[in-house]
Amino acid sequence: MSRDTTLAQAVFGDLSLARKGALVLAGSVLIAIAAQFSIFIGPVPLSLQSLAVLTVGFALGARLGAATLLVYLAQGAMGLPVFSGGGAGLPYMMGPTGGFLLGFVAMAWLAGWASDTGLARRAVPAIGVALLASGIIYVPGLLWPALAFGTEWASLWAHWMAPFIAGDVVKSVLAALAVSGGLAWMRRR
Repeated sequence: MSRDTTLAQAVFGDLSLARKGALVLAGSVLIAIAAQFSIFIGPVPLSLQSLAVLTVGFALGARLGAATLLVYLAQGAMGLPVFSGGGAGLPYMMGPTGGFLLGFVAMAWLAGWASDTGLARRAVPAIGVALLASGIIYVPGLLWPALAFGTEWASLWAHWMAPFIAGDVVKSVLAALAVSGGLAWMRRR
């Protein structure tokens, strides 16, 4: 296993176009399933979606990770009930979660970049990248309601960010440990 191998490459070897397509589709299904484990605690739900996005990004690499999220968003835009609470369609995507949905593409890409460059091989750097990637989704996630709905900073902090920080830290650590542990296990094999 080379230094810059993703978990998908470590498990499957060289990835054919068909295998890449299957991994992207499987990743989008995983994210859709994780999105259904959600609790609406405010304008946006608390879900396992970001855990799945990070894991997919780490496991597939930057390009395939971002492609997976674009496929996931396309599935939702076409009306498939892939978003939290079975949400679907462009109106859902233009609602309160719209910025976070777009931020997931950057989140997956950044986690994948860590795998592509070898940072995800060790737990501590992987956790650092996962935390940064989790933080990045707040940029479009908070800008969208601020610009589209006129939501003020105090409300953004109190209802769109603060309730989610602890969970995002836990999910970041879990995703980083799962993938760095999987890579370590594959190296020992």
